[in-house]
Amino acid sequence: MSTPRDLLITASEPASGRSVEQGDLSLALAGAEAVDLLAAGAVTLAGDRLVPGERSALADPLLDRAAAALNRQAPYETVADWLWRRGRDLAPAYLTALEADGELVQKLHRRWMVVRTTSIVPADTAARRRASARWAAEEPVLAALGATVGLRDGAPPVGDPAAATVLAAVDDAVGELTAERRRRARRQQDARAENVRRGY
Repeated sequence: MSTPRDLLITASEPASGRSVEQGDLSLALAGAEAVDLLAAGAVTLAGDRLVPGERSALADPLLDRAAAALNRQAPYETVADWLWRRGRDLAPAYLTALEADGELVQKLHRRWMVVRTTSIVPADTAARRRASARWAAEEPVLAALGATVGLRDGAPPVGDPAAATVLAAVDDAVGELTAERRRRARRQQDARAENVRRGY
């Protein structure tokens, strides 16, 4: 079970009908990695800091890379710092890896027999069926991450305190990113209005 893979597959489902901002998804994937690393014993939580455990190979090569990326110098990294550092461009990296593994494929769409577009959709694999089962069962961690990136409204409570700490940090980080996008949009609107006022 890989929560990041399941999250990306779920976000790519055409039936979701919702689009996810790449930055939000990258932060959520970094959070999903942290939750899985906690579950595997590759890291523990001391307050809000990720304390790496002994290095050992994990079953998923993407999670193995995440474990290798942990900061191993005291006082270690906060969950928030991990999300922003590890989350940088993480969604495209996962997309590339899952396409290479055959878990995501490109689907061609035609409009009016002229315009062709493609989209990335999950392939019919065991990984997709597992992700769909977790999503349908409202597995708390996957559901919470999905709610944070806008794939669903609300999620059941998460019983594990360490996972709940990570998920709360993901929620805060995505909220910060959303606020920053709004500020940029306002600045652009103000600049356009000023240009109109000046006659440009």
